[in-house]
Amino acid sequence: MNGTRFNLFENEFGAKFAKRFANAGLLVQQSSLPKATQELMALRASQINGCGWCIDMHTKDAAASGETAIRLNLVVAWRESTVFTEAERAALAFTEEGTRLADAYQGVSDETWAEVRKHYDDDQIAALIAEVALINAANRLAIITHQQGGTYEPGMFAAAVS
Repeated sequence: MNGTRFNLFENEFGAKFAKRFANAGLLVQQSSLPKATQELMALRASQINGCGWCIDMHTKDAAASGETAIRLNLVVAWRESTVFTEAERAALAFTEEGTRLADAYQGVSDETWAEVRKHYDDDQIAALIAEVALINAANRLAIITHQQGGTYEPGMFAAAVS
């Protein structure tokens, strides 16, 4: 890849879209779903989708918010790790199943749904659903435009869309 193909922020329509998209993300960030869970979910979906820009962003934003390196490094192998709570494990399973729709005709399994219901209230479940939808859309936007990981600074996206 030879750099970014298209900068949405430099196009009138793209900039309007990016701001509205960011506002939807802001709504999730302001929800009662724990911020750490939101970042873990965004990181896991981005790993599955191979989105370097989003992996870079969510790893750095999570670290800046106090997330530990060991937990960030183990997100990719969360099932074989002891550092995540049962609620986080439910959210990570939900994220994987909601991201890998083509791999599983049912989407989120009944077992995962039951775990999510056990750990989260209705508002948090709505935020979980929105988070999975938004991060998958963000991954596609970044991959289509060839945004590369490695140059993100914590808080950079929030500043770009404010």
